[in-house]
Amino acid sequence: MSGPPGAGKSTVAVRLAAMAEEPTVHLPTDSFYNWICAGYIPPYLPESERQNRVVLSVMIEAACAYSAGGYEVILDGVIGRWMLDLFDAACRERGLDLSYVVLRPSLDVTLTRAVTREGDGELREADPITELHGAFSDLGEMARHVIDSSGQSADETAVAIKDGLKAGRFAMV
Repeated sequence: MSGPPGAGKSTVAVRLAAMAEEPTVHLPTDSFYNWICAGYIPPYLPESERQNRVVLSVMIEAACAYSAGGYEVILDGVIGRWMLDLFDAACRERGLDLSYVVLRPSLDVTLTRAVTREGDGELREADPITELHGAFSDLGEMARHVIDSSGQSADETAVAIKDGLKAGRFAMV
């Protein structure tokens, strides 16, 4: 599950995991960055490229290992279209299914949610949030993977995702 900071990914992922009928793992991508004890660079900065490649590799391996072990995996984070080839290749290599869901509320809703959220290390700065929101604005053929959650509660969004997954709407093929 992807989208800009403040889209509601983690909140919805928790709700979706609670609805699961199968063994399910929720992997918030922020935790992978939180494990870096020294030398952390905010992932939206240009100088974080090497760090981001390493963290992405670890995320992919963890998600695939859980999935290969029989768990449904909900990975939530800013997973851009530009990263999907790596996820797709890893899943194909292991014979695993991959779905991609983008939560994309309006920019106003995203900014309101982002600047009011609590917690250490949460991105609340309008400029990078606006830039990341823009990265999800034109997804071309991937538009079917988008849910505009602007007017939805977290529970409503989770149900929409669950229904879309069952229908194959978000499957990567």
